[in-house]
Amino acid sequence: MAAAGFTVGLATLGCKVNQCETDAIAGLFAARGYNIVDFSASADIYVINTCSVTSASERKSRQLIRRARRANPSAVIAITGCFAQLAPEAVRQIPGVSVVVGTQGRDRIVDIVEQAIASHRSTSAVADIAAAREFEDIPYACPPSRTLGFLKIQEGCRNYCTYCIIPYTRGPLRSRSLNSVTQEAAKLVAGGTKEIVLTGIHLGAYGVDFGDGTTLADAVRAVLKIPGMFRLRLSSIEATEVDAELIALIKEDRRVCRHLHLPLQSGDDATLKLMNRNYTVVQFQEKIETIRREIPEVAVTTDIIAGFPGESEEAFRRTIDFVQAAKFARLHVFPYSVRPGTPAANFPDQVPDEVKRERAKELQKV
Repeated sequence: MAAAGFTVGLATLGCKVNQCETDAIAGLFAARGYNIVDFSASADIYVINTCSVTSASERKSRQLIRRARRANPSAVIAITGCFAQLAPEAVRQIPGVSVVVGTQGRDRIVDIVEQAIASHRSTSAVADIAAAREFEDIPYACPPSRTLGFLKIQEGCRNYCTYCIIPYTRGPLRSRSLNSVTQEAAKLVAGGTKEIVLTGIHLGAYGVDFGDGTTLADAVRAVLKIPGMFRLRLSSIEATEVDAELIALIKEDRRVCRHLHLPLQSGDDATLKLMNRNYTVVQFQEKIETIRREIPEVAVTTDIIAGFPGESEEAFRRTIDFVQAAKFARLHVFPYSVRPGTPAANFPDQVPDEVKRERAKELQKV
């Protein structure tokens, strides 16, 4: 089809990885001659990049679909992202949805949308994510007008935390090649980006799938070799994967932001074990002490889940005590959300919703 004059509105739910992917999708449409417009405008095509980390995020996805239909009842609505990967048939049945693409195959999304338009039929192109082995390298990282650029360098997760659906929607570990990381980062800097944020679903596992010893520190080092005045920031990373080499790089180069987001999730060892977090409170504490000793000005932020199944009042108090002692720069607190298909959804001793909300409120006041 001829794209001239056709408009595309895009919306993103969820994490920085999703934002980066939406930017890449926008670039694919723009490269084919489509005009990118605000999602609130009446567009010919809407692309909604969804999230499934909580039940609330899935509700928001449905709300955005309804919003797009109201803006233009005849528009083609394409749904991608984790919700589409997790429940493709359910998404396809939502009124107004024309195209469903999961978390793989987004490099073909323009073709898929055009095929749906030409055939006047809805299309589902959701691949078996467990079989994915290659990083989907879409050579477009961020609109050049932005001073902040998200650069996705890693996909997939191997942690399988018992509460989390993401390993099932994102598949196994896949890393962007160092050469591609450098090329995309250089494009961002040349386009005027002043801060690059390296993102990934399991960022600290960057390079593991290469099998040659490549690590996240290698990706950071490669980006820092690019000439220019820019800052480099890391998105969320597991404390256990912040190694001495990475700490040294942050310490030695002032272009790396003195900020690390290290998800804790609970300050109680028994709860951490139930979550399959693979560290103890003491191990987490020792890591942040090491980081602060080497980089005294670092700001450490974290995530906490309130009301995980089996979390007693005593366990919750231990979390409160640890959070107070750790002096995080900021807390992101989430009431536990039951995700069907995860082990924790079937755990006994589910905490009542009211208690989860109250615990979350108390944590937010710390």
